[in-house]
Amino acid sequence: MSLQIYIDGKYYDKKDAKISVYDHGLLYGDGVFEGIRSYNGRIFKCREHIDRLYDSARALTIKIPISKQEMIDALYDALKTNDLTDGYIRLVVTRGVGDLGLDPNKCPKACVIIIADKIQLYPEEIYVEGLELVTAATPRNHQEALNPRIKSLNYLNNILAKLEGIQAGVKEVVMLNLDGYVCECSADNIFVVKNGRIKTPPSSASILKGITRDTIIDLALAGGKEVRETNVTRYDLYTADEVFLCGTAAELLAAIKLDGRVIGEGIPGPIFKDLLARYHKMVNEA
Repeated sequence: MSLQIYIDGKYYDKKDAKISVYDHGLLYGDGVFEGIRSYNGRIFKCREHIDRLYDSARALTIKIPISKQEMIDALYDALKTNDLTDGYIRLVVTRGVGDLGLDPNKCPKACVIIIADKIQLYPEEIYVEGLELVTAATPRNHQEALNPRIKSLNYLNNILAKLEGIQAGVKEVVMLNLDGYVCECSADNIFVVKNGRIKTPPSSASILKGITRDTIIDLALAGGKEVRETNVTRYDLYTADEVFLCGTAAELLAAIKLDGRVIGEGIPGPIFKDLLARYHKMVNEA
């Protein structure tokens, strides 16, 4: 059986899963989404993802046509329908079908799409050896222009930064905010380790307040590590003992080089390895 895609309560074969060309999610990037992992048939941090989705939609005044519990039930049903236990769910809510104008009031009902599939963003050796980064010239959007805490379908800011990485021959980039502080990568949050202490940019630094990021902070604190949410500069990255990234799709990755400069010993460090082991243990027991 081919992959089955959920659209507004019905399933369609992958090749037949379509939305209208008048959907404002397509025309204007007007919508929100979540990327969610399942492990052993259980959706990891499901409630947190759903809460963030509904908060993002509320910030855009999109009314999601089903309740949170109905959405959770639909996620599990999509996994079951596609015979997935360890999978990746892309949950999308668009503004819905309207006309060619901007007016969201012309879109009477939001569209809900659930894609349950598998994902691997990076080759296996990256997870073992670490990855190289460059600093993107493209700055992060000002948070009052498009707040990155809204996980919207408009990802051009991230894509432009990602293109710089591709052109530089690396798989991920560091993005700075308009004040010059490190905020995040194109698709991942970032952590810095120096003298056993962990720092990560605060939510006020134009970042997506990642669910995996918050999980890593909790794991580090539970392991007796000091964690500070504070402004981070490129100097902090250049002189760090360790740098690592996290995100739902990527999970955890060590960064071993930035802008051609070796980070620490140039290999994944002990704090990263400890947190990676703790994370894997958590997701498999959740």
